[in-house]
Amino acid sequence: MSVKVQRQEVVAAALALLDEVGMEGLTMRRLAQALGIQAPSLYWHFPGKQSLFDAMADAMLAELALPPAREGDWAGWLQAVAVEQRRVLKSRRDGARVYAGTFPVTEGVLGLTERLIAPLLQAGADERTAIRALFTIQCFVLGFTIEEQASTGGSGSGSGGVDLGALARQAADREAGRHPLAVSALTALAADDPDDRFLFGLRVLTGGLAAAMPAAAAAAGPPTA
Repeated sequence: MSVKVQRQEVVAAALALLDEVGMEGLTMRRLAQALGIQAPSLYWHFPGKQSLFDAMADAMLAELALPPAREGDWAGWLQAVAVEQRRVLKSRRDGARVYAGTFPVTEGVLGLTERLIAPLLQAGADERTAIRALFTIQCFVLGFTIEEQASTGGSGSGSGGVDLGALARQAADREAGRHPLAVSALTALAADDPDDRFLFGLRVLTGGLAAAMPAAAAAAGPPTA
């Protein structure tokens, strides 16, 4: 007897399985077993694993609570968007890795993109600059979160993954004399608060983007002493 499953059921099961086994353990066969169906049945909805990842990325984006645009504070708004995207990606084991490289062209994604670009245009950016700014921030969020999840076992829970503290101690014991600056950097990184480090990167990025948005800078007036 064949069991029919809906596309949204497959995506939900895939996200649940991702939390359980991670990206490497998420296979079409394992997903079919979780759903109680034969693996070929999945290809009715998804011709391959990449198309499944696209759908999973779309589902994760649907969980994003976009903050309202802030008139006169595009940089603060863009930082808030990035913080929310990181939260969503971290809510799933290996969420950033699954999302990276996906380009789901869905109503939800297209609508979200509209809502993200519009405030930058209103702030004075031309269309090309607004698009580049948005994707620059997204690349930072993805890269940061991928590294962050790699050091915490994928889910941000602190289980498994790379132990930066242990690496820092090993480096201090073995290499402090030959590479003092590198050891100091590793020790500082292990002790640093990831939220603060993330916000620091966002402030640096948005500060640099301000220079690429002359119309927005002009609207803000001359810098104060």
